[in-house]
Amino acid sequence: MNTPTTNHMYDLAVIGAGSAAKAAATEARRRGKSVVMIERGHPGGTCLNVGCVPSKHLLAAAAARAGADSNRFPGITSSAGPVDMASLISDKDAFISKLRERDHVHATAQAGITLRRGTASFIKADETGVSLSITDEDGNAEKIAANHVLIATGAQPFVPPIPGLDTIDYLTSVTSMSLHQLPASLVVVGANAIGLEQAQLFSRLGAKVTVIEVADRIAPFEDPAISAALQEALEAEDIEILTAANLTQVQPDGDGVLATVEVNATTIRVPAERLLIATGRRPITDGLNLDSVGLAVGVRGEVPVDAHLRTSHPRIWAAGDVTGHPQFVYVAATQGAAAVSNAFGDAPQALDYTVLPRVTFTSPAVASVGLTPAQADAAGSPFETRELPLNFVPRALINRKTSGLLKLISDPDTGRLLGVHMVGEEAGEVITAATYALSAGLTTQQLATTWAPFLTMAESLRIAAQMPAAIHN
Repeated sequence: MNTPTTNHMYDLAVIGAGSAAKAAATEARRRGKSVVMIERGHPGGTCLNVGCVPSKHLLAAAAARAGADSNRFPGITSSAGPVDMASLISDKDAFISKLRERDHVHATAQAGITLRRGTASFIKADETGVSLSITDEDGNAEKIAANHVLIATGAQPFVPPIPGLDTIDYLTSVTSMSLHQLPASLVVVGANAIGLEQAQLFSRLGAKVTVIEVADRIAPFEDPAISAALQEALEAEDIEILTAANLTQVQPDGDGVLATVEVNATTIRVPAERLLIATGRRPITDGLNLDSVGLAVGVRGEVPVDAHLRTSHPRIWAAGDVTGHPQFVYVAATQGAAAVSNAFGDAPQALDYTVLPRVTFTSPAVASVGLTPAQADAAGSPFETRELPLNFVPRALINRKTSGLLKLISDPDTGRLLGVHMVGEEAGEVITAATYALSAGLTTQQLATTWAPFLTMAESLRIAAQMPAAIHN
């Protein structure tokens, strides 16, 4: 490696070029600051390249195929043939490439943001600024300096230590969406958002899918009634689900893999062509040389920050998945802009995550905002719940998609909404409306008397609010 020699000074240096990084750089340029973004991979980050965008692109394609095979309405007959996986992936890649060039290369240049390709690492940081080394793929290094640095390196798939895993060619959510041949069968390890989306995606494309989850239910962070309704819907699509199941070993099995699983003190063996590990994501901090600036990572590898997104060094900030906060692209982007505002503004502001929605894009989808009943119970205060099966929602009846339910949690004294949770058709759209309601401090009475267009799924909020409540002390 060559010794860094050239030195450029910027107001802000951002390590990474994903959603948090771009939002930060854009905010800094809005303030008239000079900005450099350093990216060792593809600009656009996880969401664009290997996360939300490609997964929802492929889920939409899988839904189209499933719809052709569903024949929900008499008089209409349709069917779907085998999937040309190579063409599907090629189309996805072309779509992402177009967005990357438009939004993260050309738009970045037009905004006056310098984009550097290479690996950034800290050299030193003091009261005058922060020094970084940028090393390109040929090993050439350059030294730059900045008044402030934002760490926005994101996260990557976490692969637990499973005996035998090193003997097989396993998949992660990153590599699975680049397969050019559809596996005949697939074992998915993990039944949270990523695992469930991937499981249904491949099942609808034609693979036989088995899901293994160590918790006693799928979607374990959701309300148990939500988890149960989702599992029922997925099993109706012939997805096999094993809960309270511990994957103890994997091994090659001819051209495929054999998974050994302990379920209720019973050992079973599940053969499949491929194995997909979807056990969460962990922050990326390798190669940053954090020790040189006195930073230490947390227990899950995250870069700890305070309420203003500042690290323990006053000139170094962090935003997005690398902080260990909820791994949503809208959180990352908001944090990126907030960190820059706090770095260059006069009055630091803290973000409020109280009414933060989340969506799992299965079909039916799962969406939540605010407190679950378990969280309300843990708070030690009385609460009330209202539960609406979707077969009482006119839009769901007309669409012939009545699988799921909607649950409201509220304060029995004031009636104020505390949480809304749904599994069902268009759950993400409904929960967006619910987020506005919680943010505005609406009560169930106000929700019950607010106008709602007939034959919309969002009307379910009004219908649920009109139901009798069950009080929990």
